[in-house]
Amino acid sequence: MLSCHCATHSVEVTLDSSVFHNHLCGCSKCWKPDGALFAQTAVVPRDALNITANGDKLEVVDETQAIVRHACRACGTHVYGRVENRDHHFYGIDFVRPELAAAPQPVPEFAGFVSSIIECGASPSKMEAVRATLSRKGIPFYDAFSPELMDIIAWHKVKIGKISRS
Repeated sequence: MLSCHCATHSVEVTLDSSVFHNHLCGCSKCWKPDGALFAQTAVVPRDALNITANGDKLEVVDETQAIVRHACRACGTHVYGRVENRDHHFYGIDFVRPELAAAPQPVPEFAGFVSSIIECGASPSKMEAVRATLSRKGIPFYDAFSPELMDIIAWHKVKIGKISRS
């Protein structure tokens, strides 16, 4: 179960699946807890996510984004994100926040969009230390998604005919 940060009447979401592609994200769109440089994000199949309590407190953060993020109106915690566009490479999965789970979750597999933390306020002079910390923790880091996810995105573009394989 995932819960927002409200002390009472929290938004609760249950997952009928394990999380996949658990990662740290430095992009400027992902919600980060106060003081955090990265968001922790993972995915589950779309039909595995169920809002089980206080879903009326959820609001869409920015409906113009490909990933429609749903946050608690009271505490601001982003609870999940969903891709509504059937032609999008991530359609069919929901983005969730593993750190909101009551039970321990797997450690992050990689860190993506690391340089983007500068756009979110991190000092460029701290980037070497950030990358060293990720390395020490055994977390590969990229300025995009992991190579495996980039392969999925590229294959999707080929599959829907946006890129020709001649």
